[in-house]
Amino acid sequence: MIAPAAAVRSALLPLAVLLVWELLARAGALSPHWFPAPTRLLQTLIDLGASGALVRHIGATLLRMALGFTCGVATGTALGIATGRSQQLRTLLDPSLQALRSIPSLAWVPLFLLWLGIGETSKVALIALGVFFPVYLNLTAGLDSIDRRLLEVAQLYSYRRLRLVRHVLLPATLPAYITGLRSGLGLGWMFVVAAELMGASRGLGYLLVDGQTTSRPELVMSAIACFALLGKLTDLPLATWSRRWQHRG
Repeated sequence: MIAPAAAVRSALLPLAVLLVWELLARAGALSPHWFPAPTRLLQTLIDLGASGALVRHIGATLLRMALGFTCGVATGTALGIATGRSQQLRTLLDPSLQALRSIPSLAWVPLFLLWLGIGETSKVALIALGVFFPVYLNLTAGLDSIDRRLLEVAQLYSYRRLRLVRHVLLPATLPAYITGLRSGLGLGWMFVVAAELMGASRGLGYLLVDGQTTSRPELVMSAIACFALLGKLTDLPLATWSRRWQHRG
């Protein structure tokens, strides 16, 4: 857990930025059409919360994110272990996966719409794609760094397949794997914005588009603030897990 003193120090800079921002906005130094005051953003969130809209939009985004993250992690873990343990499979798959990794998220949107339609499936698939690559890459890198003598000892004691994965491979690659999970989570939050541009009627991405089309910068910036807060909150368990593992090591 983060110590209280460290948490206070971490909050000083954001609070100072918000304070200066508020003072400049009230003094008229910042245009309300460019940078609405933080209190105006807060009032926008309060109004959305009072109407129930904020809960619905956050709930829709979190559900898509949870499903996409789960699918991406599962696929990245399975392929990472498979290619990490089989040189032939890695030679076959890894070059193509590395090429696909460089394609921007928005480039997948029209293709996913053609393949999967405008419903939730295409949105979840796009998020899963963003999560997949960091998990896969970090896991394969972690498997490459395993001491071969450790594998030889495991084979000597008849560790095979799932037993080998559970008791040897995953513990040895856990630091790299956690890094992959955190990177995948961060990319997932970026991909969810692209996903919610695909005809969504609910979600924080929808609020971004709604604020843009109706010329309400306070709505756009409120949605961005929600993304930042949710991203930080969802990363906290993984960050805590990472610190505990490092402390144990």
